[in-house]
Amino acid sequence: MTHAPATQARAKDAEPRHGPDTPPRPSDPKTRGRRENLAGYLFLSPWIAGFLLLTAGPMAASLYFAFTDYNLFDAPRWIGLDNFSEMFGDPRWRHSVRVTLWYVVVGTPVKLLVALGVALLLAQKRRGQAFYRAAFYAPSLIGASVSVAIVWKAIFSDDAIVDRTQKAFGVDVGGWTGDPDLVIYSLVALTVWQFGAPMVIFLAGLKQVPRELYEAADVDGAGRFRQFWNITLPMISPVLFFNVLLETIHSFQIFSSAYIVGGGAGGNACGPADGSMVYTCYLYVQGFENSRMGLASAMAWMLLVAVALVTAVLFRSQKRWVHYEEGGR
Repeated sequence: MTHAPATQARAKDAEPRHGPDTPPRPSDPKTRGRRENLAGYLFLSPWIAGFLLLTAGPMAASLYFAFTDYNLFDAPRWIGLDNFSEMFGDPRWRHSVRVTLWYVVVGTPVKLLVALGVALLLAQKRRGQAFYRAAFYAPSLIGASVSVAIVWKAIFSDDAIVDRTQKAFGVDVGGWTGDPDLVIYSLVALTVWQFGAPMVIFLAGLKQVPRELYEAADVDGAGRFRQFWNITLPMISPVLFFNVLLETIHSFQIFSSAYIVGGGAGGNACGPADGSMVYTCYLYVQGFENSRMGLASAMAWMLLVAVALVTAVLFRSQKRWVHYEEGGR
């Protein structure tokens, strides 16, 4: 009986005390995990709200409108697949598809060839290298803005710089923007002029090619072209695939330059005689000039399907010509 108070005192001393210098007992891992998840969701909430309100919501609405007759002024009326049937039977829609495919097939390879050629030159050590890189990249900083399209239209119009240069060499074809057969070439020239972004990506890929491979090729007597074909291209093929994929998708999305260079509003949108009537431009005409939002939504989803198919084909083809390092795909 005499030892009971001493025993109780020692038990109290053994109990953990949370003083100012004593760390608190760690909480339950599940509770801590829930708190961390809650904090993460709170930080993500602005992005989630923006995605639902500005991306997912409009996409779901446009998918519904694609099967309706909707003109912005009356309530949408369900018509099923009539928009798609009308779209496939419209000769102007088929013309816009041909113009877009021509632009993608011609503009994208030329832009990438110019970007790769300039990247090969800038990869060599020379005086003023930083200045040249910045100068060649500068047009890409502007982007495909309306101001650039307006300037480009002025350059290729009648009696402008390009027209006067042609006449100086005895070629009199007039301004490109006024010719239905030449206006699309001005758009290709504009996209090729803005080759800075793929050029920088090519430069990064060229920096990763081991110099020992070129030294060994020199010893074996391989020339410049053979080194480029057998060493450079296989080593930068992942970068080349990335640029092809990105620029192809961008080419399908061309709009502002085609709309402005082709003529803009006022009954002459997208070029004289529809010379620059790319797909997105005709989509704009149907949706905002003709107030046929249902048909425009159907066209938008058809474009999404087409870009997805082209992307799938490119990914499928990479097994034949894209070479990854060991451990990669």
